[in-house]
Amino acid sequence: MSADGQGRSHWFDDEAGPVVRPYAMTRGRTSSQGQHRLDLIAVVVAEPHADDAEADHMLSPEHVHIVELCREDPQSVAELAAELDLPIGVVRVLVGDLVDAEFVHVNRPVPPAELPDESILRDVINGLRAL
Repeated sequence: MSADGQGRSHWFDDEAGPVVRPYAMTRGRTSSQGQHRLDLIAVVVAEPHADDAEADHMLSPEHVHIVELCREDPQSVAELAAELDLPIGVVRVLVGDLVDAEFVHVNRPVPPAELPDESILRDVINGLRAL
């Protein structure tokens, strides 16, 4: 029996309403079919035809909410997780589903190895200042 004397665990709250576990939103999956590995800073952009997301009965409310958020402004995976108050892993699976269904596309960040060398950028800046 718990400290409240009612035999309920301390995290239960009558006012919380129905609780949906994250694995229920992803149907127990930890990755999407296409194995999309999304960085936290990868930017999710809604496709032009994404207005039809509400009409697709295969999408969950969370899927539709992601499309709506990305339709207004492109969002990073981290921003989506914060806005939806969901774990990053769940958001990655949901976004992967949306990529597979062609409701969104993802702009991935440039890997650090492909970025220009800092010394080259300094030389360019110094050259511009000399003009």
